[in-house]
Amino acid sequence: MTLLEIEGLNVTYATKAGPIRAVADVDVSLDTGQTLGLVGESGCGKSTFGKAILRVLPKTATVDGSIRFGGKDLAKAREREMQDVRGRDVSLIFQDPMTRLDPLMTVREHFIELIRAHEPDVEDEEAVERARRVLTAVRIPPDREDQYPHEFSGGMRQRIMIALALVFNPTLLIADEPTTSLDVIVEAQILQLLDSIKKDFEMGVVLITHNLGLVAEYADEMAVMYAGRIVERGTVHEVFKEPLHPYTQGLLASVIDLDTTELHSIPGQPPDLLNPPSGCPFHPRCPMVMPHCSGEIPPTTHPRPGRSVACYLHPG
Repeated sequence: MTLLEIEGLNVTYATKAGPIRAVADVDVSLDTGQTLGLVGESGCGKSTFGKAILRVLPKTATVDGSIRFGGKDLAKAREREMQDVRGRDVSLIFQDPMTRLDPLMTVREHFIELIRAHEPDVEDEEAVERARRVLTAVRIPPDREDQYPHEFSGGMRQRIMIALALVFNPTLLIADEPTTSLDVIVEAQILQLLDSIKKDFEMGVVLITHNLGLVAEYADEMAVMYAGRIVERGTVHEVFKEPLHPYTQGLLASVIDLDTTELHSIPGQPPDLLNPPSGCPFHPRCPMVMPHCSGEIPPTTHPRPGRSVACYLHPG
């Protein structure tokens, strides 16, 4: 069953130098129980996309398009409606828990504040009991509820963030670089935890990351974003087996494995979204560039069922 359906999503930031279109004409759908991996280089619009779903963007941002969730269009919902959705039906795990947890509040106080934001009449005892249940689910000993964020390791703080995101049993979880500052052992534990919770809570998950290894391990489908646009999408198996877009091919070629004999990188850097190139935004860096690539933005085509790509090489 379709849980989230996004059509024609655009996010534009107003700046003194001019408008910056951080997300451009994005179409994405997500089914219940599915994990969608959203990948791309830094600055390609991944985090803006995730925050746009919950409308937690700066006041300088303008959101256009359709974000259908739970029978509502979140792009057009009033702020009061969004307050009911945030944290209850849709939750967001931020990149760095140390900057998101209040250093002057205990873990218990974080949960009480969150629960009362949606249910003002809840007593402390009931809120704490609910907190203990979800903390146990993420393997945080409940007897640590009176400690402060600085008393926990990075992995434990990330688990607390996950617990806060799950306290209302949301149907959609947006995980924005949930393992950025963690070592590989803790990273694996956190992702295994998220995968387990997804099955237990029957959630849909949008996993935003630049780590293709995580996507290969934990996602069902993947979307590749470049300069705010989705340039390729398909199942993880199909995209890794046969990437269609030159940008996707470059990303996968840059991954290091046990058989790597030399390093590969994509030349250049992502475009300046204040003054983006004409035509396909990837054409200045593309090894397969053709004359007409600099003319018009290539349309999204479907070369086979379940695959989409925005490149003049396809369908040929």
